[in-house]
Amino acid sequence: MKKTLALALATGALLPVNARTAEADSAATAGTRPMHEVVVTGTRNETDIRHLPLTVSVIGRKEIEQTHNPSLLPALTEQVPGLFVTSRGIMGYGVSGGAAGGISLRGMSGGSGRMMVLIDGHPQYMGLMGHPIADAYQSLMAERVEVLRGPASVLYGSNAMGGVINIVTRKMQADGVKTDIDLGYGSYNTLQTEATNRVRKGRFTSVVSASYNRTDGHRPDMEFEQYGGFAKLGYELTDEWNVRADVDITHFNASQPGSLSEPLLDADQSITRGMTSVAVENRYERSAGALSFFYNWGRHKINDGYNATAGESPLDYRFHSRDRMMGVSWYQSAQLFTGNRLTVGVDWYRLGGEAWNKFIAGEQDGKREDIVDQTQDEVAGYVDFRQSISSWLAFNAGVRVDHHEQAGTEWIPQAGLAFLLPRDADIKLTASRGFRYPLLREMFMFGAANPDLEAESLWNYEVAFSQNVLDNRLTYGINAFYIKGDNMIATASVDGKMKNINTGAIENAGAELQAAFRIARPWAVHANYSYLHMNHPVVSAPEHKLYAGASFTQGRWDVSTGVQYVKGLYTAVQTNGRGQEQQEDFVLWNVRGSFRATKFLDIYVRGENLLAQRYEIMAGYPMPKATVVGGVKFSF
Repeated sequence: MKKTLALALATGALLPVNARTAEADSAATAGTRPMHEVVVTGTRNETDIRHLPLTVSVIGRKEIEQTHNPSLLPALTEQVPGLFVTSRGIMGYGVSGGAAGGISLRGMSGGSGRMMVLIDGHPQYMGLMGHPIADAYQSLMAERVEVLRGPASVLYGSNAMGGVINIVTRKMQADGVKTDIDLGYGSYNTLQTEATNRVRKGRFTSVVSASYNRTDGHRPDMEFEQYGGFAKLGYELTDEWNVRADVDITHFNASQPGSLSEPLLDADQSITRGMTSVAVENRYERSAGALSFFYNWGRHKINDGYNATAGESPLDYRFHSRDRMMGVSWYQSAQLFTGNRLTVGVDWYRLGGEAWNKFIAGEQDGKREDIVDQTQDEVAGYVDFRQSISSWLAFNAGVRVDHHEQAGTEWIPQAGLAFLLPRDADIKLTASRGFRYPLLREMFMFGAANPDLEAESLWNYEVAFSQNVLDNRLTYGINAFYIKGDNMIATASVDGKMKNINTGAIENAGAELQAAFRIARPWAVHANYSYLHMNHPVVSAPEHKLYAGASFTQGRWDVSTGVQYVKGLYTAVQTNGRGQEQQEDFVLWNVRGSFRATKFLDIYVRGENLLAQRYEIMAGYPMPKATVVGGVKFSF
């Protein structure tokens, strides 16, 4: 944090204004305003979090490592109020029917393309289906994760209408070479392994990681196996210019047994996902910016299985798809005058892919039946303006003009105020519009396809208060929001045929609280709570979610524990007047700990659901009772 702060102060162009920045100028005027946590999400430039009108949660590397989990998403469910991720077992989310890993924030689902995952600011979602791929987001790549709670469409466009999860990838801060090797084993023959090497020598930096994870699962036919790799190279061309490139690849084989009432055989998936990006960045005293290119791709082979107890026979075909998403992004930020920062940017995205069924038996053996082969372009420009009016007030406004070749053009405005109050308190007011273009799946795939769909849109209104007291030992915050959306895409009967149409609505309201208190040097406690009211309920969005945790770090010991309470979680809802709503309540108790046995060796253990609760997050998919994973970590 000290190094990040020093860099931010030395290169003011990374903050809302340059030289000293508006925040620093205000601090000089007031004489008492300290710099707080610096984030990049919601501004594209490193910015003091207090001066953003948006609500951002940050999960650092320490919190990620304390989970001793190869997946990033469990840490987010615990640490971020309003965010929930579906699960079905001890490891692995999968895709297609029976898939978990559905990310929901304030009732906005990533599964329907209404919430975006970013890696270093680049969009990550399946080109055809439009949803994130949960198994691709591994702990080995992340330096920290920033979660913007609320629309982020001005900066990131479609699919960011409910918020974004930005994975900021790892880097090496100081000269030297560091290597970590992690080996863990536990319940249900679960194995997790990871090796990471980091290098910094002069102006060159590199991070290379590899992993292998597997489990038998707590139910028959629930195996999961994953191979992953991540590499990032960077070079500082001058004091002002640097270039970086990274690549991330994951391949997993997953099986899912179906629900208890409709068991499946041979429901297997073979999935490969890849991501690469190249960026050239500049940081001057009065400006900062970047030009980047990214390319995401996926290869999917899926057997949807069959229900033998219902008299079904094995499928004689396999679903195949190839999807891709590429883009070029440019932005530049500059100080025009004291207290000001202006950012302009341009994005171009191309996404698409092809899908087909390939027959493997009978007279059609080897035949390919095409489903879709489509590519769509999107181009956008945006302007973001931030001005510190005085030492206690910052104003922000932005607008995006976004054109999609199929769905037309959208104008996306956003405005907010941040009041910096005495005693290290602040109040934020925000009004922002979010939108989502129809997915290729909704326009061109399967029986309900409709190429004439329009973009979804919503407005989010939010007020937030936060404060640091007791010499920053205690931090707390509360925010309330109201979401109103229309033109939402839903499937309904039109002239006796099911069709995707813009007929849905959304109206959500809620409140979120979080607090952290450093009792003494070794002891700390933290908690967060969210309440969500939905006029139109959706699955995987609990009405109440509470997490309370405590940690102890002293000498060779690092121990943390937490209790998560979930109430009013919809595991099933009515669709077109059919089906039955189902809700679930549960309490989970987790414990994690590590002991530094030597300078080079840590021994760790994690226990989850230690109360052995019987519960479901997805209807018909019971979660495992108490599970334990233990392991060792070598660092040299």
